[in-house]
Amino acid sequence: MTAQTKTDAWTADRDHLLHPYTDFSTFREEGSQVIESASGMHVIDSEGNKLLDGIGGLWCVNIGHGRKEMAETIAEQVMKMQYYNPFGHSTNVPASMLGAKLAELAPGDLNHVYYTCGGSTANDAAIRLVHFYFDQLGQHRKKKIISRANAYHGATYVAASLTGIHGTKMGFDRIGEDFIHHVSAANLYEKPDGWSDADYCDYLVREFDARIQQLGPDNVAAFIAEPIMGAGGVLVAPDGYHRRMWEVCQKYDMLYIADEVVTAFGRLGEWFASDALYDYQPDIMVCAKGLSSGYIPLGATLLSTRVYDVIAQPQCEGGVLSMGLTYFGHPVACAAALKNIEIMERENILEHVREVGPYLQESAKSLMNLPIVGDVRGSHLMLGVDLVKDKGTKEAIGDGVGEKIFQGCLKRGVIVRPVGDRMIVSPPLIISKEECDEIVAAISGAIKDYLADEGA
Repeated sequence: MTAQTKTDAWTADRDHLLHPYTDFSTFREEGSQVIESASGMHVIDSEGNKLLDGIGGLWCVNIGHGRKEMAETIAEQVMKMQYYNPFGHSTNVPASMLGAKLAELAPGDLNHVYYTCGGSTANDAAIRLVHFYFDQLGQHRKKKIISRANAYHGATYVAASLTGIHGTKMGFDRIGEDFIHHVSAANLYEKPDGWSDADYCDYLVREFDARIQQLGPDNVAAFIAEPIMGAGGVLVAPDGYHRRMWEVCQKYDMLYIADEVVTAFGRLGEWFASDALYDYQPDIMVCAKGLSSGYIPLGATLLSTRVYDVIAQPQCEGGVLSMGLTYFGHPVACAAALKNIEIMERENILEHVREVGPYLQESAKSLMNLPIVGDVRGSHLMLGVDLVKDKGTKEAIGDGVGEKIFQGCLKRGVIVRPVGDRMIVSPPLIISKEECDEIVAAISGAIKDYLADEGA
């Protein structure tokens, strides 16, 4: 990239793009980091810096950057047929074959697929289909959805309302407050002193049951939850939590929606985590991100036979399922997803994650020796590091320290993700143990530099 091109890109971005989560207090002056190219585990910015991608793009570049096979598959599909109208009774080969593959990989009877363009739209679709499902059953009052504090389910209007992270709502109008409600996050780091994990799990399940009773069981349609909370803090629930929450849903004839946008396709060493790791069978499962490893936008809402058999009945004479997207089952995106899955199977990437993931978690525990690290937690290739003022009180450190640690990691050639007072790591699934060490060393070194600057 020439100096002029670099300047033009930086200026054009600053002047014309509205980024997700733009900080307008600094954006006009600082602009954006321009990423020019990417390969394998690394990206290269416009200054020529080679950076280890410790966040997998955004939880999604599971097979790594710049795979030639993916480019060839995408190009081949474009030349064969890049798009055709998917409405009504029209399909294409990649969408059909990917649907069959997803049904094969998904647990239980999640055999039916509604395609979207990403995780937010897949969650929106899930909620609309839940409401349609109960309407078809004649249960028109059963509309309320229970989500969790600190959950992240997307940025479209309904998905943003499902999201329980307070900071994402500042200044925005809130919709759906009549039907979207929240219970506590399963945050073991903040459980009350003296409680065991089992005590805390009992409390969370009782709270959930009580909220359903408060709202009225005949009014509550579904519970939505991530197996492990991602953007909300890499929160790992106590043992048995998801199974017991699922059992409560069964008790009240509610649907369980598993938001596996982050956790599916290998991040936890399984195609899907719900059944394999947490022993519950969702009625609806949402996926995106790792489905195509970020090569082409694609999301999917998987429906159980229980749900499909109800919504597949004509609701009236001449009636149709009147929801859909122009890019439903986009042939190029679906071809990319099929190739992505083929690569993961051929290279035994799930088995690799089961080996290297625990190594990352164990290596990261060394960060607990640092005075401002309050907690290190996660599973496999999901890792969260909490920064605190005081380990005893667990008070968040604030003062932009997370951003300073992020910048310190960049100087060491590693990208991590600062989310407030928390550092998040979610690398491509092809990461080596040596690269895991590099990430941990960068975080450690950045924190030590900060402490030295503060005279601590």
